[in-house]
Amino acid sequence: MSGNTPSLGADERATYLLDAQNKAIQLFDEIERDLLRAGVGEKQLSEEIYELAKRHGVRTHWHKRVVRSGPNTLKPFADNPPDRIIQPDDILYVDLGPVFEAWEADFGRTFVLGDDPHKKQLRDSLEPVWNTVKSHYVKNPDMAGEELYEIACDVAKQAGWDFGAEIAGHIVGSFPHERIPKDKISLYITRGNNRPMSTPGKDGKRHHWILEVHLHDRVRQHGAFFEKLLTVG
Repeated sequence: MSGNTPSLGADERATYLLDAQNKAIQLFDEIERDLLRAGVGEKQLSEEIYELAKRHGVRTHWHKRVVRSGPNTLKPFADNPPDRIIQPDDILYVDLGPVFEAWEADFGRTFVLGDDPHKKQLRDSLEPVWNTVKSHYVKNPDMAGEELYEIACDVAKQAGWDFGAEIAGHIVGSFPHERIPKDKISLYITRGNNRPMSTPGKDGKRHHWILEVHLHDRVRQHGAFFEKLLTVG
């Protein structure tokens, strides 16, 4: 079913987005079980993920596939750092935007190879930080994007980490979701976005949002990443 069907109600749209995310979770479970390992380059792993995703029915990714390990985990999304071989004791994350039956998923997870306690602590901080930030949003879903961004930075700091990105999320929907050319503010959870997050889209329907958590350990020079639907589930 096309995600662009204008007659879909809010509950139906939410159901399709949640279904897409659940399918992404299944994909990530297989990535962790079958593909993650030391000794392979990030680019090779990305290609293996692409082939696996095709077996899950994914023909389109609405944003580039991101596989980052070690110090590359500190790089901004827009960067394309040199390929790196994943090491036996690495921390790494995978960020994918697969489209399932015209509905976008945006899902990111961090993994630790080996037993480094500091890397495990960083990874294990992600979901609690995400949950705390979401709890603030739930109390005030009309807050502006910039307010939620500042909350994300504060919660990360309270957990002992730096918030390592200029955004803490963005809208998501049917493919391709609403975009405003050259606008990197109003559809993002970021500084400068003073619009209420409850502001409807061009179609008059509520936006759905992804919440991202980027945690950086500046001392040990690596980061971690976690994202999933904020407004559904």
